[in-house]
Formats: sequence, structure tokens, C-alpha cells
Amino acid sequence: QVQLVESGGGSVQAGGSLRLSCAASGYTIGRSRMAWFRQAPGKEREGVAGIGGNGVKRYAEFVKGRFTISQNEAKNILYLEMNSLEPEDTAMYFCAADSGLLSSLYSTAYGYWGQGTQVTVSS
Repeated sequence: QVQLVESGGGSVQAGGSLRLSCAASGYTIGRSRMAWFRQAPGKEREGVAGIGGNGVKRYAEFVKGRFTISQNEAKNILYLEMNSLEPEDTAMYFCAADSGLLSSLYSTAYGYWGQGTQVTVSS
């Protein structure tokens, strides 16, 4: 049974940084695609950053240059390093995984989801 558990969320001021972690069990990181999504109140879930089983990374335009997705295969953990945070980044952040190879920022490409971790950025 695949389980994804996010952590690292919190409250920061604009310009601050956070690192989110997604610990996986029943799933081996590095072989298939994983991604981070976010959902703000009243808005649809949107893809933030993804990584394929081939290591190719992709980012949403609104986070390019600020966020970095990475993975530690030895620890089986996916990370999202977030810098220069803005109030618009406030949302629940979710980790997602799938057995497919290529990275994707479409939620329909993922079959496994974590419960999410809240990120709040104040101005």
C-alpha cells in the first residue's frame, strides 16, 4: 500500500523560505514520476513541480527560479525547496506519485496522493 506523508509546512513572512518533505512508503522514489501540487481556498489544484523517473524536472511558470524539486532515493523522500515566498503561494501543498515514467504537472497523471501540508505566507 502506497503512503505519502508530507511535512515541513508552516507560516512564514514574504521573502522567506520553507522546505517541504514527502516521505514515501510502499513506493520507491526515483523510478517513476512524482510531483508537488497546491490548492488554495476556492481555487483548483495546480501543479507546482514534477520530476520523472528519468530525472527530468518541470516547473510551473509561477515558481520557476524560486522553487526546486529534488529527491533523496536513499531516504525515499521527495523535497520541495521554496524560496522568495509570496503571499500568493499560500495553499495546501500535496505530494503525488504514480507508476508512469515521464514528469507531469497534470493531477490526472497521478494515482497516489498525500494528505497535504499547509503553507501560509504573510505580507
